[in-house]
Amino acid sequence: MKHLRYLVCLWVLIVSSLRIAAAENEKPNFIFILVDDMGWADLACYGEPYFETPNIDKLASQGMKFTQAYSACTVCSPTRASFLTGKYPATLKVTDWIAGHDKPNAKLVPPDWTLHLPKDEITIAQRLKSAGYATASIGKWHLGGPEFAPEKFGFDINIAGFHKGSPPSYFSPYNNPHLSDGPDGEYLTDRLTGEAIQFIEKNKTKPFFVYLPHYAVHTPIQAKKTVTEKYRNKPQPAGKKINPEYAALVESVDDSVGRLMTALDGLDLSRRTYIFFTSDNGGLARHTSNKPLRDGKGSVYEGGVRVPLIVRGPNIQQHTNDTPVITADFYSTILELAGLPHKEEHQVEGESLLPLLASNGKLKRTDLYWHYPHYHPGGATPYSAIRDGDFKLIQFYEDGAFELYNLKNDIGETQNLAVQMPAKVLELNRKLDLWRKATGAQSPLPNPRQHQL
Repeated sequence: MKHLRYLVCLWVLIVSSLRIAAAENEKPNFIFILVDDMGWADLACYGEPYFETPNIDKLASQGMKFTQAYSACTVCSPTRASFLTGKYPATLKVTDWIAGHDKPNAKLVPPDWTLHLPKDEITIAQRLKSAGYATASIGKWHLGGPEFAPEKFGFDINIAGFHKGSPPSYFSPYNNPHLSDGPDGEYLTDRLTGEAIQFIEKNKTKPFFVYLPHYAVHTPIQAKKTVTEKYRNKPQPAGKKINPEYAALVESVDDSVGRLMTALDGLDLSRRTYIFFTSDNGGLARHTSNKPLRDGKGSVYEGGVRVPLIVRGPNIQQHTNDTPVITADFYSTILELAGLPHKEEHQVEGESLLPLLASNGKLKRTDLYWHYPHYHPGGATPYSAIRDGDFKLIQFYEDGAFELYNLKNDIGETQNLAVQMPAKVLELNRKLDLWRKATGAQSPLPNPRQHQL
């Protein structure tokens, strides 16, 4: 009997050891949720309880919430290109939403920029696919037509992604060439989430990368009526005005996150899956309030580029992190988490966030950059900007004017310090000039039509 007991114990020990070894050798999975136009303050866990986002709040309570995360651009296409390549939009020459905005009588005209994801770029999907990952893009693409579709850049499947940035409809029939219609009234955010869960279930035995760029909460503002009515009956937050239907769109994204978390738990995949949750630019000011941040989507100010960011995954402890980070950082971060080296022929500009996620170090860099040589329908004019430490310098191209803000003391960018601190303006402008030269940033040009007026 003792001998039998010994053999049973030995067998349990061997099996447990094999399971531990297998777990250690398992490649992690990745789900990257990119919400469209979600503002920094559009979540309860970021301080606005008008929005009911219990699932995203739970995600934040289980992972790392960044308070100073930035999109690579103030509009969507450049940020998406930056995530996929790990490079600044200025380097890629993808500097506006595709196909951009024409302002015929403006003082300047945009440069000859690129209206698609460059074919010679090596995307994070291509890197992961070459390492054995199943890859899917499920949702908005907006990085070019059929020649530049997700399948051309390392994704095994593309569901709902095409050249347009807005969904024709949030309710079926969708009028989307890459998404079959569901039952009448089926909701787009729910459908995309279901497609993502099906892909995960199908590929649960091998590593997967799910890129889930929701169309929500982009216009047209279309939400479920019952959810919208709930928000219509809620008092507006003090000093803010938020569209109740927009709030219902946000709640649909929260439902999506909850379904994904439940699916991962049910498949026993949460323990080895990293979830990234962020936005492509700030909130659209006519539907939400980015306060205390200034302005919103399309603007160089914080309301246009500061976004929510939550990361949950193995060995990430619940923590709030105040380090400034940017979209281009995700490429290096995912590579390092997957144990993949950088390729010499693909030089990235972002920095891995692993020291922050592991809570054992800091980032090497202190500066972040933006470059938008375009006009935006919301009123923004061409600019470049740098954030270095607590300071943010903006240069406007129409007149060369500078604005300088101390974001630590003035998050709302209400006090321009440029005249008071000329030495700081000079210091940051030198860095900005060097960065523009290094990236080959394209400048806007004088508008020849101005001379004809």
